[in-house]
Amino acid sequence: MKKIVLCCAAGMSTSMLVQKMKNEAAKRALDVAIDAYPVAEIESELKHADVVLLGPQVQFELSRLTELAGPLGKPVAVIDMMDYGTMRGDRVLDKALAMMEALPSGQ
Repeated sequence: MKKIVLCCAAGMSTSMLVQKMKNEAAKRALDVAIDAYPVAEIESELKHADVVLLGPQVQFELSRLTELAGPLGKPVAVIDMMDYGTMRGDRVLDKALAMMEALPSGQ
């Protein structure tokens, strides 16, 4: 099972997006786990993640988290602001899946 981690400022909107992503993954019969964590807890969750997506409100953390996740081979990206704002779980899921596909095999 692959794990997608969303990183937020601990707001309610990211939890709603996670639920929309889970619903879309279920429709597609995908074996993925999707969870959200506050930016303050993300370092301890990096080792469990396959990809990390940042909410637009914490995009200032991109370079720091990319540096931490790089040695672990974990890609980090910012969620598109329009997809986030309109709760497009399908598009955010597609982004995460594309990031996983781009990983070298074996990860």
